[in-house]
Amino acid sequence: MAQIIKPKTQKGKRILEKREAKIIEDVKSAIIIRGGRTSDIVTDALKNIYAMKKPHAVMFQRKNILRPFEDQTSLEFFSQKNDASLFVFGSHSKKRPHNLVFGRFYDGHLLDMVEFGIENYVPLSKFKNEKCMSGTKPCLLFSGEIFDTSSDYKRIKNLLIDFWRGQLIESIRLQGLEHVIQFTAVEGKIYMRSYRLILKKSGTRTPRVEITEIGPSIDLLVRRVSLASDNLYKEACRQPKASKIQKTKNVEHDAFGTKTGRIHMQSQNLDKLQLRKRKALKRTADSEKTSSKKLKRQK
Repeated sequence: MAQIIKPKTQKGKRILEKREAKIIEDVKSAIIIRGGRTSDIVTDALKNIYAMKKPHAVMFQRKNILRPFEDQTSLEFFSQKNDASLFVFGSHSKKRPHNLVFGRFYDGHLLDMVEFGIENYVPLSKFKNEKCMSGTKPCLLFSGEIFDTSSDYKRIKNLLIDFWRGQLIESIRLQGLEHVIQFTAVEGKIYMRSYRLILKKSGTRTPRVEITEIGPSIDLLVRRVSLASDNLYKEACRQPKASKIQKTKNVEHDAFGTKTGRIHMQSQNLDKLQLRKRKALKRTADSEKTSSKKLKRQK
């Protein structure tokens, strides 16, 4: 049996509590790893991915000799140590030049993994224009019928959304829509493009939208795909019942968080309503005599 080691310090206790399962997940972090041998294109691409993923990313400075499709123990160790559920691994060899591997974990173990080859790469530094701020939530666009027809490409699309979506939000204002990442799938390749949206005056309520490419521009060639089984994938996508908010009838909350309710009642006959009797309201014998004398005088 595995030995359970309890934390000895308050800092260790807080770290373990932070890593426990939550009803609402935190923003997923990514670890960016360089292999034992990398080319300049792969190294620059990893740096660009790290710049776009910040602050929810950790880039390893040292090289790590790994083979993700043969042994995943080192990747799972790095994931648990850095509390990250996403990873990008870059390598370069004669058989697979300019190689990038995107993957994700579930419950501390590898879930999905896709290997891409870099073609026609243009880095961020080649685009001489204003970039988006670090941590900006991007808008993801997917083009190509294969994303809806192929089972592998459906899972690749889900992996890319999981990697780039960032923080989950319920609504966004128009001025907050600033960064767009587009993926276009054509004949075994996925073309990744990054744009910055600029809103300009149009004379109407709807602004005029202009886009400028800010990079990086990468053509990804799909090589190897390692996907989890349908049962494991279904279990990883399962949401706890506590996360689903159950709506209560006739109960609402206003903008200030005040809870208000609506009650439905049947019509009541107020003439037969029994009120609490008070001594001060009782009619005495003297009051009845005076009232009868007044009535006689009026007659």
